[in-house]
Amino acid sequence: MFTNGDPQLLAIAEKVQNKERLTADDGIYLDERADLHSLGQLANIVRERKNGNFAYYNTNIHLNPTNVCVYRCRFCAFRADLKDERGYTFTDEMLRERVLEGQAAGATEIHVVGGLHHQKKYDWYLNVVRVIHETCPEIHIKAWTPVEISWFAFISKQTIRQVLEQMMDAGLGSMPGGGAEIFDPEIRRQICEHKADSQVWFDVHRTAHELGLRSNATMLYGHIEEARHRIDHLCQLRNLQDETGGFQTFIPLAFHPENTELSHIRKPDGLFDLRMIALSRLMLDNFDHIKAYWIMLGQQTAQLALAWGADDIDGTVVHELIYHDAGAETPEGMTVDQLHQLIQEAGRIPMERDTLYRRVVRSGRNWSVAGPLQTTTEDSRH
Repeated sequence: MFTNGDPQLLAIAEKVQNKERLTADDGIYLDERADLHSLGQLANIVRERKNGNFAYYNTNIHLNPTNVCVYRCRFCAFRADLKDERGYTFTDEMLRERVLEGQAAGATEIHVVGGLHHQKKYDWYLNVVRVIHETCPEIHIKAWTPVEISWFAFISKQTIRQVLEQMMDAGLGSMPGGGAEIFDPEIRRQICEHKADSQVWFDVHRTAHELGLRSNATMLYGHIEEARHRIDHLCQLRNLQDETGGFQTFIPLAFHPENTELSHIRKPDGLFDLRMIALSRLMLDNFDHIKAYWIMLGQQTAQLALAWGADDIDGTVVHELIYHDAGAETPEGMTVDQLHQLIQEAGRIPMERDTLYRRVVRSGRNWSVAGPLQTTTEDSRH
């Protein structure tokens, strides 16, 4: 172990070896002081303890039903005003076309997030889920962040629980983890002042978990936050996971400044990305999976991340717009063969999973769920 004779890093390494939970102070020290190689080695211990040598992916397609949005988050390059020439809104026919395209490609999941179009009533958003489900019932619908669910509750004058129950009746299968950004209120005030606050984000996920919906979690890093904000964010996620057990995977998301109001900020580099992947794996001991989102990281960094704590690289990700509008130069999709090559070159074993992390058995475009993943997941909560 590369601890460089550092007694504090050695003490943290012993905790990791003994499956002991790291403290917030441990996390801040690792974020600010640990060398990248030691951090990666420690994270890889946890990664292989939980998921062996497997690296997971899924065959998925993205759908952003509108980019018109009432909010003006400073970090967002995706949103458009109502009269902006960039603005668009999907019709039912466009929704069906996208879903059938995913079905033809053998997709097991459709990932749905978008803007909050202030001239669309709640029924329009509910109909998006309904149309997708009726068009292709076998595709799992992962849709709506807590920011969107909170907006739906506001415009329909209903509770979060009522909105989630109606979405589930329409076909909602799980929720993504977006909208978390950084939980610290002062940071949120500066980057997304009018957006739903962190308490709303937690309330929505807690309610979703109570209803049996699984969800993901994210963190946006590399803008104006500091190590203490990142570690606080991870600790708050860990606390809710202790309470509900409803989170499936965590996705650290690097801030892409291009085309945003924060374009003067330097984009996080690959070393920063790997540090956040490893730090997440070490702090989130009760999360089974850490995802290296290749669209955001780039294929090479995502590949390296499989040795720095990540066990999932997302999937084929066709039609992703949010990160590409912010300047991402990665392809807008990868084939399954390309994903396999990326994973195998990293020395890992590729395994296709569905949204709920069940193993997928495939024959061409036809697929079925074979059961739980073959992992060595251990619960390290103490």
